[in-house]
Amino acid sequence: MEKEEKIMISRLAVSALLFALSFFAFWGNLGKLIVSILAYLVIGYDIIFKSIIGIFKGKVFDEKFLMMIASIGAFILGEYHEAVAVMLFYQLGEFLQDLATENSKKSITKLLNLKPEFANVLVDGEIKKISPEKVNVGDIIVVNAGEKISLDGVVVKGSSTLNTQALTGESLPREVKENDSVYSGSINLSATIEIKVSCKYSESKIAKIIELVENSDKNKAKSEKFITKFAKIYTPVVVGLAVLLAVIPSLITGNWTTWINRALLFLVVSCPCALVISIPLSYFAGIGGASRNGILIKGSNYIEILSKVNAVAFDKTGTLTQGSFEVVNVNAVNCDADELIKLCAFAEAESNHPIALSIKNKYGKKILKKDIISSTTLSGFGVKTETSFGTIYAGNKKLIENLGIQVEETPSVGTVVYVAKNNKFMGSIVIEDIAKENAKLAVQKLKSVGINNQIMLTGDKSDVAEKFANELGLSDYKSELLPEDKFKEINELKSKNNIVAFVGDGINDAPAFKSADVGIAMGALGSDVAIESADVVLMDDNPEKIADSILISIKTQKIVYENIVFSISFKVLMLVLGALGFASMWLAVFADVGVSLIAVANALRAIKLKNKTK
Repeated sequence: MEKEEKIMISRLAVSALLFALSFFAFWGNLGKLIVSILAYLVIGYDIIFKSIIGIFKGKVFDEKFLMMIASIGAFILGEYHEAVAVMLFYQLGEFLQDLATENSKKSITKLLNLKPEFANVLVDGEIKKISPEKVNVGDIIVVNAGEKISLDGVVVKGSSTLNTQALTGESLPREVKENDSVYSGSINLSATIEIKVSCKYSESKIAKIIELVENSDKNKAKSEKFITKFAKIYTPVVVGLAVLLAVIPSLITGNWTTWINRALLFLVVSCPCALVISIPLSYFAGIGGASRNGILIKGSNYIEILSKVNAVAFDKTGTLTQGSFEVVNVNAVNCDADELIKLCAFAEAESNHPIALSIKNKYGKKILKKDIISSTTLSGFGVKTETSFGTIYAGNKKLIENLGIQVEETPSVGTVVYVAKNNKFMGSIVIEDIAKENAKLAVQKLKSVGINNQIMLTGDKSDVAEKFANELGLSDYKSELLPEDKFKEINELKSKNNIVAFVGDGINDAPAFKSADVGIAMGALGSDVAIESADVVLMDDNPEKIADSILISIKTQKIVYENIVFSISFKVLMLVLGALGFASMWLAVFADVGVSLIAVANALRAIKLKNKTK
């Protein structure tokens, strides 16, 4: 428990005890007054001090000012107990609400309590425990079974199973082996692995995630700003009405005591505690609810925008597709399929081009250096490789035709690699960046939440873009775009009264993120620039969570509106009852505290929101 919390609990306890003692008759009226003043000062000195400071700073009309003049007025009227009760229950309500807010923050911190305490660094054959912040790029760290991975890196020795649920929201363990990338915050489940550190801790995935969540409440939504503006208007209005309520009926009836008492009651009831506290808490809890689902929303303003999105623009590669090439078709002519893959893999043995890597991955066997005599890159055409079993050419159709070899053309929107061996055409291999398994479902889920305007913006050629757009069921596509073209396309969408979300993963998507009303980045494989430029980060790169983030935002916004309507409606009711004399000071105090606590409890529902789109 924090020091401030302990102090407030002590103040509440002492004031409550003095408040109880003030009811005993043996004190006499003077004694009751003295004990009541002591109880009042113990619990209310900071409210009075802040109100006075506010007056000198020109910030007169806030809820603290209302509490001060209402309670002092009660003292003037001889209602000592009511005066103490006003301040005591106000402070109790504030304390409980602060406690609820802290619990909400702690819930989010617990969700992202991933910061590792140490790293096992391999130094000259010995393991040393070092703070993650002091580990250098290139160092080798050892992570044993049951330990948390402390820094981002690449597995250089061993294989294991990782629990990434706290990081990505996924419950299924992830298998990793040598050359696989791993991220800090994951828990190693089964076997010891060695990892080569790829970045400093401050630049690691989890350090950035923690920073995003901890700072997420700094960006205020329009509704929160509305409350700030609302209070500036609301407070002087209710103070003015209270003055009119005290003066006009008193002049007519001559009963000053009754109408001043009602005016003071009117002031107590009017305090907008529930609105001021529950609305920011609702947004912060909504951010926590999203983080439970592996969705990081950088600020409450983006929750409000997400709830209004009616158009989504997608990048293609790495967002709707896997972002890595795969062999999708093998057309063997003068050999079998396995032999064709082998020939092409040997031809590309010394290349690190993504297409070459996809072919070698398909081959899946080790290529011995002794079998590769020489390899020459033929710019614009392909590669020529001398092997122990012949000369192999692999590349585009023109490469094979230039050799005077007859080619059987393979029509495809993907990349086609033609292969020849010893001046004989052997066949072709089709390679494509294929759609993610859940990309089509992601499009359908967006339609289920009412977003039918879905457009793909890609730098790929028109035939490739058309194929993917039709396959996934997108409403439109734009192809062969440069980053500035994507920027323009999004502005064009916005000009048609659309609230636009852009989803991407690359450095070239940064302008589009800034142009869109809300930018959504793929967090697992996305570039650092994309993650930093975006407003929302999907930690497991699952495009289905685009719809989930929108649904969670809609539900959070609904909770905000519920609190606004409930709080204002109840306030109006109590103000009318108070003005007519049907509500006592006690009822006003309890009502104010009760409404605030109900609104806070409703706000905390947002942290338990789950993705239920279908």
